[in-house]
Amino acid sequence: MKAQIYNWHGWCGETEPDRLRAYYLEALAACGFKVLRIAEHYFTPQGYTALFLLAESHFAIHTFPEHSRTYLELSSCVPLPFARFTADFTADTTPNP
Repeated sequence: MKAQIYNWHGWCGETEPDRLRAYYLEALAACGFKVLRIAEHYFTPQGYTALFLLAESHFAIHTFPEHSRTYLELSSCVPLPFARFTADFTADTTPNP
């Protein structure tokens, strides 16, 4: 198995932790990933960071609303779910919960 890392940055337009968590839980599951645990923090007055521990590795999201920036990172050594996720979130597509 070869480890792969996918990075995306742009602005997803969302800062609400509940919506972001639900959106990415659904997106990861739809691609075939199994979420084992989530660690997250909401920064007052704005900003959200979450790490999704996956059976297949991990996914992270960091939002910086003051800079209109969102960063996503997916690391996995399982080719099919990784390919599905990267096809859904290409550089030309803004993930918008």
